[in-house]
Amino acid sequence: MKKLKLDIVGLSYSQTQSGAYALVLGEVSGRRRLPIIIGGFEAQAIAIEIEKMSPSRPLTHDLFKSLTIHFNIVIEEVIIYNLVDGIFFAKLICNDGKKTVEIDARTSDAIALAVRYQCPIYTYEFILASAGIMIEGADFAFLENIEPTDDAETVKLGDSVTTGYASYSETELREMMQKALDEENYEKAARIRDELSKRQ
Repeated sequence: MKKLKLDIVGLSYSQTQSGAYALVLGEVSGRRRLPIIIGGFEAQAIAIEIEKMSPSRPLTHDLFKSLTIHFNIVIEEVIIYNLVDGIFFAKLICNDGKKTVEIDARTSDAIALAVRYQCPIYTYEFILASAGIMIEGADFAFLENIEPTDDAETVKLGDSVTTGYASYSETELREMMQKALDEENYEKAARIRDELSKRQ
């Protein structure tokens, strides 16, 4: 399967889930975006590295990198390889100079490591086709200072999200998703996209 390269194009505070963030990955050669809801710790780990901040003590991902460097292991790439029930699956492609090994990882952790190793992030067409959102207009700003608001439509269950959009028609959902995209509310657009995907 052909791999499609992704870049981190957005990271914003969740408007609906306390302590959660919306990480937006963008297709390098296209206009599709892949929103992923991640935890606060992983969002902080990604933001700290991108902003080149130096914490007083190593974070977990920094410790992992130090260990791998000490034992001559390099992470060559990260692949988001599957999507099941709204949960993304990722793996690290690692090499010690003698052999290449694939290691399963949470997508948020894999991306936090990818920014530390400056290695590419990939996914497959079927994932972008089912979970990607087409963007028309300006790109997503990297960091947005958005205050969280109460929203009864969303309930977080582990790494998955359930939505209260079941009562809407597909036409209404598509109109709502377009409005969310126009307002650059990618987290809400992702939840509506997930509801539409469940109906296919």
